[in-house]
Amino acid sequence: MASYKEQDFETHIVEHLTDPTHGDGAYVQRASSDYDKELCLIPEEIIAFVKATQPEEYEKLQEQYGADAGRNLCIRIRNTIRRWGALRVLREGVKDRGATIQLVYFRPSSTLNPAHEQLYRKNRLSVVRQLHYSTKHPSRSLDLGIFVNGIPIFTAELKNSLTGQFVEQAKKQYRKKRRPPEPLFQFKRCLAHFAVGNEKVFYTTRLAGDDTYFLPFNKGIENPTNPDGHKTAYLWETVWHKDSLLDLLQNYLCMQIDKEKVYDPEKGAIVTKESETLIFPRYHQLDVVRKLLRAAREDRAGHNYLVQHSAGSGKSNSIAWLSHGLRQLYRSGEKERLFDTIIVVTDRRVLDEQLQNTIKQFEQTAGTVVPITKTSQQLKEALEKGKDILITTIQKFPVISEAMSELEGNRFAVVVDEAHSGQTGENAKHLKKTLSASLDEAEEKDETDVDLEDEIVQEIRARGQQAHISYFAFTATPKNKTLELFGRKNEEGTYVPFHVYSMRQAIKERFILDVLDNYITFKRYFKLVKSIDEDKEYETRKAARALTSYVDLQPHAINTKANICLDHFLDVTADAINGKGRAMLVTRSRLHCVRYYLTLKRLMKERGLSVEPLVAFSGTVEDPDTGAKYTESSLNELGSKTDIRDAFKLPKYRILIVANKFQTGFDCPPLHTMWVDKKLGGVSAVQTLSRLNRTMWSEGKTEVVVLDFVNEAEAIQTAFQDFYQTTFLGEETDPNKLYDLAAELRNLEVYTPQDVDDFAEVFFDESQPGEQLQPILDRVVQQWRQRDEETREDFRSLLQSFARLYGYVGQLIDFEDPDLEKLYVFARNLNRKLPPREGGGLPQEILDEVDLDSFRIQETYDGSLSLNPQDGEVQGISTTTSGQASDAEREYLSNIVSALNEAYGLDLSERDKIRVKEIVEDVETDDSVEAVMTGPNSRSNKRHHVNKVIEQKVMAQVNHSIELFQRLNDHEVKKEFKRRLFNQLLQQFG
Repeated sequence: MASYKEQDFETHIVEHLTDPTHGDGAYVQRASSDYDKELCLIPEEIIAFVKATQPEEYEKLQEQYGADAGRNLCIRIRNTIRRWGALRVLREGVKDRGATIQLVYFRPSSTLNPAHEQLYRKNRLSVVRQLHYSTKHPSRSLDLGIFVNGIPIFTAELKNSLTGQFVEQAKKQYRKKRRPPEPLFQFKRCLAHFAVGNEKVFYTTRLAGDDTYFLPFNKGIENPTNPDGHKTAYLWETVWHKDSLLDLLQNYLCMQIDKEKVYDPEKGAIVTKESETLIFPRYHQLDVVRKLLRAAREDRAGHNYLVQHSAGSGKSNSIAWLSHGLRQLYRSGEKERLFDTIIVVTDRRVLDEQLQNTIKQFEQTAGTVVPITKTSQQLKEALEKGKDILITTIQKFPVISEAMSELEGNRFAVVVDEAHSGQTGENAKHLKKTLSASLDEAEEKDETDVDLEDEIVQEIRARGQQAHISYFAFTATPKNKTLELFGRKNEEGTYVPFHVYSMRQAIKERFILDVLDNYITFKRYFKLVKSIDEDKEYETRKAARALTSYVDLQPHAINTKANICLDHFLDVTADAINGKGRAMLVTRSRLHCVRYYLTLKRLMKERGLSVEPLVAFSGTVEDPDTGAKYTESSLNELGSKTDIRDAFKLPKYRILIVANKFQTGFDCPPLHTMWVDKKLGGVSAVQTLSRLNRTMWSEGKTEVVVLDFVNEAEAIQTAFQDFYQTTFLGEETDPNKLYDLAAELRNLEVYTPQDVDDFAEVFFDESQPGEQLQPILDRVVQQWRQRDEETREDFRSLLQSFARLYGYVGQLIDFEDPDLEKLYVFARNLNRKLPPREGGGLPQEILDEVDLDSFRIQETYDGSLSLNPQDGEVQGISTTTSGQASDAEREYLSNIVSALNEAYGLDLSERDKIRVKEIVEDVETDDSVEAVMTGPNSRSNKRHHVNKVIEQKVMAQVNHSIELFQRLNDHEVKKEFKRRLFNQLLQQFG
């Protein structure tokens, strides 16, 4: 009968580790008695390693200590580890009485140093079963201890599910019984502690009793079935293998100093809090970096890799490990590194401080990492000096494009943070041009025979994939362009990421919260009336957008939604996260942002609240109704020294109102609630709502809430579904579509082939003055003006579609067609010269022709938007034109208003409309109303009496129509009904 005891699980692991067929990678099994509890070391292992690798240094110790040299060395090692931690001591060694002792030899990056390779092979790995670790409690033991040259590295508690014991019991064992101050369990003394079951693995680098936090170390949400045994066998078969373990010690583990600005209630101010963390990679981080390094070594330079890692994946650490790994990447037997310079590119205009600090802290050699925080000249100088790792923003590359010609022939690895945001357009073209050689090394160029065609070919190659540049792109939400540019085509012909850590896994592993778990949607209902007799024609879609925007900017609409937000804040958000909950209001425009801010600030003051809102938008906003001008700083009044991010941590500020700011890249764990008054879709929906997903388990943040005034629940659900698991692109872009678009452009006969050639002759000849381009384009623009409106707009749309598609496809294709390149530069510049489309904006004059008759908000959905555990397919790049103005549907204003009222109105029956009219007439003809309105009464007294009469008339409807009574008795409806009727009475009675 098969054995299934916990000891058998332990035996299986130890037998694998000590298997002699592993050669010098096999562990040595030591007895628990070999472990010195006082020293927290295995002295015999340390002494044997030092004697075998550094005999001369050990002799120095013997001259000082005599027969006690070994013991005194171990005491010195213990004392140094106590002070600095095992990781630093392993990497730096110790000094003792004039002797410098190395405690481990790491594998050299290159194989060109045989002596160093031999020292590496002499490292001694050992494992101890049932390790008795305590001097005070001699009977206490743990299942496994793993040592490198006698120094404890890992411990493990094992649980066999066939005995009814699971990995959760191992965690509990560590929390309850494996605590400091036992030396082995002190922070930094032993580097990681593993809770290991047959199905799952967890680990921690800091034991803290009941507060110990374990991270998952699994291949996915569930580990895949292992046909040869345990699901978790990868841990001891791969991760704990000698080469892997020493690689972890050398390149992955890191002491990280985290600096966070927090509010100190005692000081009443924001202070910087420092904390020290021993970083050990999670499985997906270790897996992606090692796979990328392996692929880069095998592929050589000139390839693209896309990593789809969700928020909560620890992306900054993954980028840091990858950057340092690429820096020391050699091919077997080669003297030169595979890449001369590693360039980390972030899309943020202000360099991401977290990413910069993370990469810097992984630096083991001073000067390796150079953050480019100043000018493009700083970047140019760093590249010229051959700095190893540069951190910069995409915006700097176009400026220095021409100045980097001397870098031809160097090899570059470009690590892109958030690939989709800025890497697939013109900036990425400049980046490639900056780092590109003029021509492939395989192709010789006759310098004496340079003509226009050669220059165009060079431009094409500068835009395409280069043999000396590899791209490593990270994103949580890959778009179609990103997948096609950086992804890889699989056997099914679809483009997929190189590596995935999904949103689903991040949620399941509790690294982020599910922002769709509590989703509440509202729908606004309103009625418009035409205020002029003339019935004008407008483009339907634009008129509807203008009118709905008008409605949402009305004081009553802003006030209604602001009250809902504030009520929700007081009922839910204010007490969330131990009273630290914050809320963000996402608005559709800067003017909406300002009006929401002013309204909320007034409402909070009226309610006597001690908190205030903050506002975030760029530039200056002028309110067209009042003429007042507002800026972010004038409203917040924070002063120049206080950043909005810092101010939002103060107890005084709990609500942040934004317009296109802080919707991406804003990391605020106390953010609990989001109110959405902006149309969201696709990537923007995921990125915006994901501001909520940061966890604060210790503070009780277990859920978040979204109140959405604009978007349908199903639309948000669809947006997230595409990025819930692996995202793929099923249809690649057909470059031949460019020829179709070019043919359509020619058929409109706005320009001639000679116009294109003339433009190219000047454009690609640096000796020609740029002003010579103007008359060529002016001539074409004049031809364009002579066409009818439909042809003009067809031409404009085709021109834009061609330029957009070629600017993208040019990065993918490897064929050379000078005619297309000439047409591309011609089209791009001609588009800039064409006059703006007539009536291109929203018809603002329509706003003077309507009035808002009624408005109310009604909740339409409250629940969880569940996602399916399936991969998402994004659509390919569109090659169709964007649509012409001539095709736009036009309608009379009365029909547009009717359509909007039907969609958003109160939807009263004809009988109800008659009754409402009767109420109005009853109020207007009421004797007491006439007496009050015509008498010497104050405006407030008049309003009070009219409201009282209206209440009586509305209450009377309960005897006629319960449904109408309920509608009219709605707080917001009744409030607006009273306001409008009172204003009507003011006009009636003068």
